[in-house]
Amino acid sequence: MTRHETIAEPFSLQRRDPAGGTAPLRNWGFRNETDPLTDVLLGSPAYLRHLATSSLSRKHLRENPCNIQTAQAQHKDLVAAYENFGVKVHWHDPTPELPMQVYSRDSSVMTPYGAIITAMANWWRRGENYAAIRTYEKLGIPIYDMVTAGTFEGGDFNVIEEGVVLIGCGGARTQEEGARQVQEWFEKEGWETRLAFIDEYYVHIDLMVVPIADRLTAVCLACTEPGIVDWLKGKGHEIVDVPFQDTMALGCNFMSLGRDRVIAPTVSKTLIEKLKALGFDVAAVDMSEISKTGGGIHCMAQALRRAPE
Repeated sequence: MTRHETIAEPFSLQRRDPAGGTAPLRNWGFRNETDPLTDVLLGSPAYLRHLATSSLSRKHLRENPCNIQTAQAQHKDLVAAYENFGVKVHWHDPTPELPMQVYSRDSSVMTPYGAIITAMANWWRRGENYAAIRTYEKLGIPIYDMVTAGTFEGGDFNVIEEGVVLIGCGGARTQEEGARQVQEWFEKEGWETRLAFIDEYYVHIDLMVVPIADRLTAVCLACTEPGIVDWLKGKGHEIVDVPFQDTMALGCNFMSLGRDRVIAPTVSKTLIEKLKALGFDVAAVDMSEISKTGGGIHCMAQALRRAPE
């Protein structure tokens, strides 16, 4: 029997203690985004459509729309990369009404205390939030809470290190009201939280800032507020700069698997070269077609469990 089978967590729609001090889950969740990934939640591209969810996806839609069959093949390669690294893949149930569900980070956020159900900005994606509740119930993962104060999407919840979160707020996809609500929750849990006010063009904070390993973070210095960079450096983080052109092609949007392993898009040549020079095992996957629809590798994955080192 697996650990998940021997230690069951009771499902709840609101596990959060309003006073703070919510107990961490015993068998799901993670302390940070760089410990070894064991379980990941993905969304199927079976019903993928290219919709105008951001200025970047709108530009591609106007000039060179996504080839859906190629995008679906690229996603299969991404799944194979996870499986080759021994990561167990869990799935949202695909439905034709949810054509953007492949971006599984948007509709929920996994935390040490349970899942947060977010509040999607685009009306045609709000059903993903309800579907996410069903997914977590199926998996036996309780809900920490649900964002109700304003829109909030998972790509704007960026766990920088244990007990420290950077919350993006661009206005179009994550509103300040939603960001402030989540910030209040985690400050009551004793976390250090920082809001990053970004231009809505950049969609989510994980387009430009993503942790690689302990105290090692990829940042697009050309588009990240200097105060955020100074804050990271003040915590002892070494910065790996991702060029602006690569970043705009979702090159800073990758997934750390822990133990110096990373899945990154082939377009991010500079990042891949730097990581390999540092001794990382990098699985480079071509995401060029599917990313036209608005997101990258990090956007397409919700870490469900990471094993502490």
